[in-house]
Amino acid sequence: MAWKTASQLKNIWLFERNLLSESCLNIRAAASRDLEAMSELLKELFSLEADFSFERSRQQKGLELMLSQGAARLLVAEEAGRVIGMCSGQVVVSTAEGGPSVLVEDLVVREDWRGKGVGKKLLHALYEWSRKQGASRLQLLADQDNESALSFYQHLSWQKTRLVCLRKLQ
Repeated sequence: MAWKTASQLKNIWLFERNLLSESCLNIRAAASRDLEAMSELLKELFSLEADFSFERSRQQKGLELMLSQGAARLLVAEEAGRVIGMCSGQVVVSTAEGGPSVLVEDLVVREDWRGKGVGKKLLHALYEWSRKQGASRLQLLADQDNESALSFYQHLSWQKTRLVCLRKLQ
């Protein structure tokens, strides 16, 4: 019997975990039972974004509204029955496109699952949904200081625009 070093054991564990995640990863429409897990993911996301702060009741209210609207889609990534990622999108009318486009509202994957293709699969599922809605474009906002997110989107061929996001609070 050959002995394995700690590094070799870690590599074997990571390989087996990747195989497991590939075979057990499920992307599905979110449901009310996912609200708590999605709120926790939003808490993780908002900790990275300077413009937002986490307030569980507000985020859960927003998630409930999205679940109840046909022009919105909430997706979760689930592994072994546990929600590890989420993505949401809303159909908006674009005068530039002359039809519907989809605003990607939130994409977040638990930190310990990042870099394993979960975000890519969530976005692909949202892309497929947006095509069925007749959308000709997906668009999103990303925090300008979130380098890992910006690199992720660039890797997936998202293009920066010259538009600047502005907001006015009431």
